[in-house]
Amino acid sequence: MSANKGHNHIQIFDVSINVPPQIGSKCFNDDERLRTGTVWTASAHIITAVIGSGVLSLAWATAQLGWIAGPTVLLLFSFVTYYTSVFLAACYRSGNPDTGERNYTYMDAVRANLGGFQVKVCGAIQYLNLFGVAIGYTIASSISMMAIERSNCFHSKGDQSPCRVSSNPYMIAFGVVEILFSQIPDFDQTWWLSIVAAIMSFTYSTIGLGLGIAKVAETGKIRGSLTGISVGTVTEMGTVTEMDKIWGSFQALGAIAFAYSYSFILIEIQDTIKSPPSEYKTMKKATLFSIAVTTLFYMFCGCFGYAAFGDLSPGNLLTGFGFYNPYWLLDMANAAIVIHLIGAYQVYCQPLFAFVEKTSKEWFPHNTFITKEIDIPIPGYSPYKLNLFRLVWRTIFVIVTTLISMLMPFFNDVVGILGAFGFWPLTVYFPVEMYIVQKKIEKWSTKWICLQILSVTCLIISIAAAVGSFAGVASDLKVYKPFKTS
Repeated sequence: MSANKGHNHIQIFDVSINVPPQIGSKCFNDDERLRTGTVWTASAHIITAVIGSGVLSLAWATAQLGWIAGPTVLLLFSFVTYYTSVFLAACYRSGNPDTGERNYTYMDAVRANLGGFQVKVCGAIQYLNLFGVAIGYTIASSISMMAIERSNCFHSKGDQSPCRVSSNPYMIAFGVVEILFSQIPDFDQTWWLSIVAAIMSFTYSTIGLGLGIAKVAETGKIRGSLTGISVGTVTEMGTVTEMDKIWGSFQALGAIAFAYSYSFILIEIQDTIKSPPSEYKTMKKATLFSIAVTTLFYMFCGCFGYAAFGDLSPGNLLTGFGFYNPYWLLDMANAAIVIHLIGAYQVYCQPLFAFVEKTSKEWFPHNTFITKEIDIPIPGYSPYKLNLFRLVWRTIFVIVTTLISMLMPFFNDVVGILGAFGFWPLTVYFPVEMYIVQKKIEKWSTKWICLQILSVTCLIISIAAAVGSFAGVASDLKVYKPFKTS
């Protein structure tokens, strides 16, 4: 997601190919690049990006809000995400949505429409969010690896066994794997990771949904209440107080926001679409279809999970041990989560890697440590180009995210913070402000006021979600001891 608007820019999901325009295919566009994306490929990219580890916390989020507010908030977030995504899609081209100059990345779109200081703010939020996602994915992967060990322990020693496990070795192992994969130079060489990750995300999400349905069918009861978890309920974290109820409800908003986060890669997905018809029209259809499918899936996962466990819905549906059997199916689901997160970590971090490396080359063009590439021969393949700066800085990045994860391994809290931090600016504020500029909407007109009300409302929700999530971290830190076995 660099700001480079030339032909050799970073491309998510599809391989960029520079070829002469005279070949005569309708897939070649005004910038001489081959695009083959359709409404279906764009929908697949969006669904792959959206349905991730966030789905596992939706049963817990629904439990905090209850049968009325839970599904209602899910629907409202889906509506807002679709509405603002259409605004953002209109900003792929500056001026005319059919023939205007292309904006290859989110930051390009902000630069073209808003410019100045807002580009820097957008970049800071975007890259901080990607850094946070790396931490969140490290935590989530270790929890799933721990769950496999505990599941096998429960199977062999009984459900009441303590089965104590430390997350630290698993986080270190995940970090080592990511150090290796982070040396893949750029996106066009990670396509196979994305495909595997997409298959894995559907695998574990479907298993979680199936187990929830089976649990409801087995007990014959639909648990839960209209208002969510009750004050006085005894959970593994203690007795729920009125303040716990408030913070939990706020935190649930952040978890749902995180589950819908994909705006910061929407422009990159749109840049894979061929024309005619215009990229905007295709992306609008793809967004409607994919958000509808995702929302239906989220409703099933959140509602069946809550129906199965009620107030005691675990923070992570597949690792909170609402389920113990069949243990092999749980192991399969958690293994799928780990494989998915290995790939997803790279999908989200590669733009950050590329941004730092591109900026470093611009600042220090004559520094051979930053610019020099060493050919490492690989039998049967083209030589691997080793760059020492890439090796050192990406390794340090993975080590830092791993250490932070080991210090604060709180899945729900981190998910809530990420959702709160990224939702309003990236999903609502920038798309709304760019749309106002693009369509020349008059200040203080009815439409302008309605759009500002939408933006301010989402800001308030994001602030509430952030406060709830930070309160959750503060509460967890009171009893948590870093680097200790749990």
